Amino acid sequence: MKFRKKKLWIWIGIAVVILAIAGAAVSSKGKKGNVEARTVRVERKNILDKALAVGSIEPLNEIAVKSKVSGVVRKLYVELGDFVREGDLLLEVKPDPTPLELAEAKRHVEMTSIALSTLDNEIRRSRELKDKGMISDYEHEQLLRQFDEATLNRQMAVERLALIEKGRIRIADTDIESVIRSPISGFILEKSVNVGDPVVPLTSYQAGTELLKMADMEELLFKGTVDEIDVGKIREGLTAELDVGALPGKTVKGRISLISLKARKQDNTTVFPIEIRITDHGDAVLRAGFSANAHIIIAQKDSVPAIPERVVTFRNDSAFVRLPVPGGEPEEKYIETGLSDAILIEVKSGLEEGQEVLEKPEQEIT
Repeated sequence: MKFRKKKLWIWIGIAVVILAIAGAAVSSKGKKGNVEARTVRVERKNILDKALAVGSIEPLNEIAVKSKVSGVVRKLYVELGDFVREGDLLLEVKPDPTPLELAEAKRHVEMTSIALSTLDNEIRRSRELKDKGMISDYEHEQLLRQFDEATLNRQMAVERLALIEKGRIRIADTDIESVIRSPISGFILEKSVNVGDPVVPLTSYQAGTELLKMADMEELLFKGTVDEIDVGKIREGLTAELDVGALPGKTVKGRISLISLKARKQDNTTVFPIEIRITDHGDAVLRAGFSANAHIIIAQKDSVPAIPERVVTFRNDSAFVRLPVPGGEPEEKYIETGLSDAILIEVKSGLEEGQEVLEKPEQEIT
């Protein structure tokens, strides 16, 4: 008997739970039915269509300073951030030849001196033979030419030895020295060596040691990439506004100067390199390497009828909106659209200013 009563109470409890769930569902449905449909109004807005490029600020011309003389850095005349003018002293390279190079240079001077002395004796004998008619003028002139060449060879050997030992010589009223001077007027951006560091010279077969990097910071570029979706919309000459991460609130403007013809892969996406010549940085102090975003202005329309793009349904290359009908079902209306910035979209025809458009119904999550 007790078992039957217990079973009865269990069934009563299950029935109560089912009735409670059903009541909650009916209540919820009734509430949803009472929610009024939301609308938006057609209003005049400014619409700006932009493309985004991501990159950094770089100098237009950045120069790597190198030496044509081997050795070690003897003295530095500049520090990072210094402004120098063309021709100013940058650093001095002290020649540091190997024992073999020094020995070869000295022996080369001795050998060219011996060759020159020998030819001098031969010329004296040749002159005597020529006076006696025993050799031709041509043979004597050939010997004189060899003597002139030997003189130049000895002079070059002496100059090479002086350059190796002292680091400076003078040739034909021109000073050749191991002091490196600035090739341009600009700022020192990077220093790659310190006093005592070895220096490999720049030659036709080796790149040489990079000593300094410098640039004229008056002419700057934004170098970055734009997505392939937007590259077809932009062209050279379009204006751009730059947001520099390190300078919030500062306005920097420029114009597109280059759009690459070749794409590259970056983080599994296809992008195109672009360059934007900075035309106005206002009072912002720009530094090489600043990261920045460039907003390229593709098209702009001011004070045109517009609605949020979220209320528009696109179907078969046509655009439709839903209009409220008092006491009836919403009416679908075809409209002609124009410029969009992905938030607002221009309404060219089909709607009047001030007219209300229904928001899209919310989708229930099941």
